Amino acid sequence: MGVEIMDRKIRVLAALPGIDSHDKGMVVICNALREAGVEVIYLGKFNMPEKIVRSAIEEDVDVIALSYLSDHLYMVFFPKVVELLKQNKADDICVVVGGRIADEHLNELKARGISGFFTQGAPLKDIVNHIIERANSRKKD
Repeated sequence: MGVEIMDRKIRVLAALPGIDSHDKGMVVICNALREAGVEVIYLGKFNMPEKIVRSAIEEDVDVIALSYLSDHLYMVFFPKVVELLKQNKADDICVVVGGRIADEHLNELKARGISGFFTQGAPLKDIVNHIIERANSRKKD
């Protein structure tokens, strides 16, 4: 599985939206992606969807990775990122999410355009492989 697309590295923007400050898991994922040869742009904590989407477009990323652990506000933030990507004609950017996501929300989030879900304890290899696969499929479309 390659980490280059059309002569450039896969690019992932990673961010924690809203008020969530639990960033240790995202930092670990970013490091695993970098070790796999993926270029990571890490926005850190306390980002609004508008900033995440604007940064993703400016950085020409293939995938946006979001994490949220605090409460159910991910049901606002995650779909808003997808909606803004569509509004900006950038909905070819894949969105994957992780954190504490209630099972009853998975189908709705998937229907709204989230391409991958990784809850606490998901193997790093699975997360990295999914992101690389999504990025590679983005460029084939």
